Amino acid sequence: MSVFSRLPELLQHEIANRLGFTELRPVQELAGEAILDGKNAVVLAPTAGGKTEASMFPVLGSLLREPPKGVGALYVAPIKALLNNQSGRLGQYSEMVGLRRFVWHGDATQSQKQAFIADPAELLMTTPESLEVMLMSSRVPARKLFAGLRFVVVDEVHAFAGTDRGAHLMSVIERLAGLSEQDVQRIGLSATVGNPEQIARWLCGSSKRESVVVDPPKPKAQRTLKVYLREDASEFAEQAVLEGRGQKSLFFCQSRALTESVADQMRESNMDVFVHHGSVSKEERLAAEERFATGTNACIVATSTLELGIDVGDLDLAFQANAPSTVSSFLQRMGRTGRRAGRVANMTFLCEDAVTVVQAAALVRLAARGWVERVRDERRAWPVLVHQMLAMTQEHGGISAERAWLMLSRVPDFTGISHAEYLELVEHMKRESYLLESGGLLSMGLTAEKAFGRKNFLELYAVFSSPVLYKVQTETKRDLGSLEQAFVDRLVEDMSTFLLGGRAWQVIAVNHDERVVRVKGAPRGKKPSWGGYLPQFLGFELCQEMKAVLTSDEELSYLDRRAKDALLEWRNDLGALLRRARHELQYDGDLVTWWTFAGGRINQTLKYAIEWKGRWKVIPDNFALKIQGDGVTHETVRALLEDLRAPAFWAATETKQKLSAMVPEYRLSKFQRVLPDPWQVEMVAAYLLDLEGTAAWLAGGREHE
Repeated sequence: MSVFSRLPELLQHEIANRLGFTELRPVQELAGEAILDGKNAVVLAPTAGGKTEASMFPVLGSLLREPPKGVGALYVAPIKALLNNQSGRLGQYSEMVGLRRFVWHGDATQSQKQAFIADPAELLMTTPESLEVMLMSSRVPARKLFAGLRFVVVDEVHAFAGTDRGAHLMSVIERLAGLSEQDVQRIGLSATVGNPEQIARWLCGSSKRESVVVDPPKPKAQRTLKVYLREDASEFAEQAVLEGRGQKSLFFCQSRALTESVADQMRESNMDVFVHHGSVSKEERLAAEERFATGTNACIVATSTLELGIDVGDLDLAFQANAPSTVSSFLQRMGRTGRRAGRVANMTFLCEDAVTVVQAAALVRLAARGWVERVRDERRAWPVLVHQMLAMTQEHGGISAERAWLMLSRVPDFTGISHAEYLELVEHMKRESYLLESGGLLSMGLTAEKAFGRKNFLELYAVFSSPVLYKVQTETKRDLGSLEQAFVDRLVEDMSTFLLGGRAWQVIAVNHDERVVRVKGAPRGKKPSWGGYLPQFLGFELCQEMKAVLTSDEELSYLDRRAKDALLEWRNDLGALLRRARHELQYDGDLVTWWTFAGGRINQTLKYAIEWKGRWKVIPDNFALKIQGDGVTHETVRALLEDLRAPAFWAATETKQKLSAMVPEYRLSKFQRVLPDPWQVEMVAAYLLDLEGTAAWLAGGREHE
């Protein structure tokens, strides 16, 4: 029996007649079968591959057959923009069969939220942070609202898994599952990842349902790829205008500052240029999406905000400044093109140096082999555990340590934390007045109230730290976006200019009390700076593939002449050295460069190991370590590296303790300070170091795929 025939007749009629479907796609058939059979599922398909319908048709069919009391299904997205983008489509699908959907996030008014609480829609669309607000709010009757919850659909689930936000999402889902009378069915929608079975296990949590991965065979698609070497943002913009004129294009940049600079340069052409990133105001982003969707001869210059499944209509071309850091991002971005019949998916890389040329080539080669990164398996998410303990004291007005543990221990991201460690954390939080115990119940202590209680506990609703932002407004008080305080502090009234939304603005006034920067249009502006103090690591496999590009004689036809010349020059410089079997060492007086191409975390691990054992200064990046100091010679460095190859060195408890103690005090989470010192160190070490991977690579056991 087909999936279509298993849907209620009204839904069949609307799918065929109102939506014009003549058949379901393979992914919709396979996902529909799994969901209708009551299984948890992770559904894999590229952008515009039909994942939304694959999940929502069977979910709506179930809600239609058996109407829920309160909310029957949740649709959770990682960003508010994706919710807004999908609200029309899911609203249409719901309403055509007599069901309703409601979108709950910060833009929904209090009166709209109150109306929803009084008469809940069957489908609720929201983010994890908004769900947290609902659970913590005394004005939201969560138990009544979610008692009939049967489905949770998580869009772009790969963007959550293995992160603090993913741990938070699963914590909230488990708390909701505890309110429901059902074993809540979990459905994840994802682009291709390297370990979908792990994501499926993670998403299941405490659910007893069978879990499946829906990954139908994908026809081999034709792709058009180009890699150009261009010097700077001005040349990036010039090339994008040259190729994109008369068409619709999307230009991805790796930073907001570069996004602004490229857009500013492109505006000098006769193209319509829009900007889309997290510091551009909601109104400006929506206007960009809407005007772009109906226009021609237009380009949106964006950061990763448009990497996820936000629909901006049919695209002709995709550009990438330099190269993204993962194959997954590359495929997502290229997948925005080639969706119309007769069109081919494409990507043009505009690279500023030989390194990014080789990085782009490595991404292309890995993707051609079907390789995609694996999502990290997180089991000791300490900052989220702290966050959830504090949030649950607010939700319940007081909760026992054991009752909290009963809920928290169901979350996959906490399963590596023992009950004894949890109790140790509780005692620490009590000593530091983050928690107060009275009558066997834990409530929020004075220290936590001071740290997170401002603006009615706004700081507690989200796991992430947010920088202090200043709103940017025109003289008519139109919102343009936001700037971080560190940049605003350097602005001079009536003199400073900066770029935002791809346009130049002059500062009229800065109001520090209201955190507002008032501006007017200006002829030119400088790039603003946005935060980012953590090292940006490339993965082992990508760096190893870059090494393979450099040691190969393969002619890469998709490189332009300048890019080929840059690749040839780097091959001539390093190729012979990298082909050597053991250590790829370059000597220049008392400076030794070890070309590992092992990626950021392994090189960072090696840095601390060499500094500990050799007492030398080491500067790492993703590709090499520069070693300098007294006694650095050919013989001493080789001898030390041979010592590091010994498996016993990496297995020793002392090694882990020493290297962990050497890591800098990075602030990875606003809840990090709540933890005892050893677990703060563990958090940072887990981010920076990879002892197991380093040992395996040095021993020759971790080969590049």
